[in-house]
Amino acid sequence: MDINRIDLNLLVVLEAIYTEGGLTRAGERLNVTQPAVSHALNRLRSLLDDPLFTREGHRMVPTPFMRSLIGPLQQSLQSLQNTLNEAKRFDPGSAAKHFTLGCRDILESRVLPQLMRVLPLEAPGVDVVTARLERRAAVADLLSGRLDAIADSILPDSPDILHVPVASDRLAVVARRDHPALRDGLSLEIYLAQEHILVSSRRSGSGVVEYELGRRGLRRRVRLRCQHYFAAARVVSESDLLLTMPERVAHIINREQGNQVLPFPLEVPPQPIYLYWHVSVDSDPASRWFRGKLIEAFAESSAAL
Repeated sequence: MDINRIDLNLLVVLEAIYTEGGLTRAGERLNVTQPAVSHALNRLRSLLDDPLFTREGHRMVPTPFMRSLIGPLQQSLQSLQNTLNEAKRFDPGSAAKHFTLGCRDILESRVLPQLMRVLPLEAPGVDVVTARLERRAAVADLLSGRLDAIADSILPDSPDILHVPVASDRLAVVARRDHPALRDGLSLEIYLAQEHILVSSRRSGSGVVEYELGRRGLRRRVRLRCQHYFAAARVVSESDLLLTMPERVAHIINREQGNQVLPFPLEVPPQPIYLYWHVSVDSDPASRWFRGKLIEAFAESSAAL
């Protein structure tokens, strides 16, 4: 017998007939009509090649084949019910699961310390993986489940992707402590006269600073383009290059570097950070729990600086 030929609903009807002892009471239990129960029984008789029940008065008496079938069938249906019930719950204290968060390294340093301070205590069996974010593949990665969530500024718009703001950050300028051009502070004129580091995972293309300067007809000289803010901050401490980056992470990174963190010399709106997820996991208890922990971690990181 090929299991693919049997509708699971037919097995539910079969168990109800056995338990209730008749078609009418089985229909009342399942909230379907007696003819619908009778039709389901006839289909099963044909599929299983057995009468399954014989009528004796007002009762449906199971055949020997049915009596041998009912025990494993009830256990299987109960096991399936338990599995479905478990899927609707998520107990972080006992769950063995891992979540994958897509984000850039700049957000790793901001959210992971707060997240991992509480996860081992609340969810000892839950692991977290962070993965490099490819914006062009972001929607597909959320749809496929390769990523459970994404933390980033702005992703491509899609009706299947939900999001919530979790933080915002202003731009700041990082310079070595004794930078000769900044003894009297940092003006826009002085900023544009310096050479700069641009941090980007792309080999070419402009960043948010170029966009904001370009709107005002201004340009800066980028001497170095590199992939990571930590490496860029190390370069700043050994040179006269300036690094422009989000202010909160600038303070985190430069605690060890000893660089100075100065306000960006232009009025620029704070850059928002969003948490993104696919609509298919919006109500999933495990996904909702993980998103809640990320939101808490971002809030704590914002309050700490």
